Amino acid sequence: MVGKYKVVTLCGSTRFKDEFMEAQKRLTLEGNIVISVGLFGHSGDNEVWENMDEGTLTVTKAMLDDMHRAKIDMADEIFVINVGGYIGDSTRSEIEYAIANGKPVRYLEQ
Repeated sequence: MVGKYKVVTLCGSTRFKDEFMEAQKRLTLEGNIVISVGLFGHSGDNEVWENMDEGTLTVTKAMLDDMHRAKIDMADEIFVINVGGYIGDSTRSEIEYAIANGKPVRYLEQ
């Protein structure tokens, strides 16, 4: 909690950009501080990856994964954007990380 506000970190595939934005708005209006992804590599932020060599790409992806775990550490809970029930390997590992660190997990779709 930050003051009276719960902190929620969004997790899920970045292919669901519209759903991330909708969840961010809704959760904010419900009185939460929302932490989201920094970019949408699977839906629109292609310029991020275009000119990277394989080594830089690997290092960058590892950094982004580590950064997202830090965002989970900052949160009171995570909210999973699981459109159509989809949870990929990266999101699954974030859920496992959150649970291992005592963070409640909520889902867009049950």
